Amino acid sequence: MDRVLIAGGGIGGLVLGLTLHQIGVPFTVFESVRALKPLGVGINLQPNAVRELEALGVGAEALNTVGVSVREWALVGRKGQEIYAEPRGTVAGYNWPQFAVHRGAFHMLLYQELIERAGADCVQLGARVTGYAKTGNGGVEAIVERNGETTREAGAVLIGADGIHSNVRAQMHPDQPPIHWGGAVMWRGTTLAKPIRTGASFVGLGDHRQRMVIYPISAPDPDTGLARINWIAEVTYDDPSLRDRIGWFGEAKVEDFAHHFAEWRYDWLDVPTLLRGAEVTYENAMIDRDPVATWQDGPVALMGDAAHAMYPTGSNGASQAVIDARTLGAAFVAHGLGQEALAAFDADLCGPVSDLILRNRGAGPFGLLNLVNDRCGGAFDHIDNVVSPEERTDFMAKYKAAAGFAMEALNSAPPIIPVGARMS
Repeated sequence: MDRVLIAGGGIGGLVLGLTLHQIGVPFTVFESVRALKPLGVGINLQPNAVRELEALGVGAEALNTVGVSVREWALVGRKGQEIYAEPRGTVAGYNWPQFAVHRGAFHMLLYQELIERAGADCVQLGARVTGYAKTGNGGVEAIVERNGETTREAGAVLIGADGIHSNVRAQMHPDQPPIHWGGAVMWRGTTLAKPIRTGASFVGLGDHRQRMVIYPISAPDPDTGLARINWIAEVTYDDPSLRDRIGWFGEAKVEDFAHHFAEWRYDWLDVPTLLRGAEVTYENAMIDRDPVATWQDGPVALMGDAAHAMYPTGSNGASQAVIDARTLGAAFVAHGLGQEALAAFDADLCGPVSDLILRNRGAGPFGLLNLVNDRCGGAFDHIDNVVSPEERTDFMAKYKAAAGFAMEALNSAPPIIPVGARMS
């Protein structure tokens, strides 16, 4: 059957579905959960991803219903000293904004858009892809489990968009190392509070061993001035045995970790109060997977976290999933529905994104905190005496180029898929 089988209905799988509908390619999304719910907290969509969402008809007007346009990215030292700050999105000169959104609300927005355009049957819930089998005609069968029963679904290609615990990846790379954990643990939550700095700032606060990430994911209420503030509290442990005592993901109590941040009070921010104001908090280890040599096995390819689960230090995991989906769509337009398109996609992205995994493992743009620590132990009177403005700017420029959102290059580039393109 000439259709694309998509294992996983997360952000990447749904954007791929929207892309395939746009270019006229039949598809089916198989998602293991029985009902999609708006789960998660905040994520960022970089301008390169917003450009592609806009090309799909999910532009700023829609994104404003699930988040807020980011105006600043800043690093602040443990004692409140400024380390680095720069404008972001259209304020910086990009042709597209950067958005901070509620992950679950954004996910549901994509789902509603997809079923409205392609019909409810395009997403099959309660259907888990457990593996695949190549067929004699060059196609593939997805092995799908529903209610304890297993069936086979035929397609031209299978795309594994089934996350960090991907069954498709496990079959493609059976000898892959286990999930990698470097010792960092994150606690996440959202709190109604007044936004800091510009009112739409992404702020990294702390040092290389312990930090907070804070940014709004809603506009302030006109009456109270309060916005939904997303925060991540992070501590890095040296003892690897702690891994056995930290679940991959689960609810946590603020009192279990707030003591790490008890002294973090400034005239512009009270971290303990921010933490205590959360309705619910979650704990998870900061994990990724080692890069693999290829994302393709004949008529099967990986995308999103199944291909390149990475530390969230660069705030570009969701953005890369969007870019994956659009790059796959462009490959189908150029090469047709088959293995040649998957090979082109793999050649285009696997190498550079694998490098990005390792760059994020090295702290991504937060690597500036490591640099400051190496040079002065994190104690300084003025950052220019430790890392020059030129060096700080160059550090950030290199990360943005590696992650695909260097401003000049992005502004001058057309959308990945030409307007009106269809697969012949």
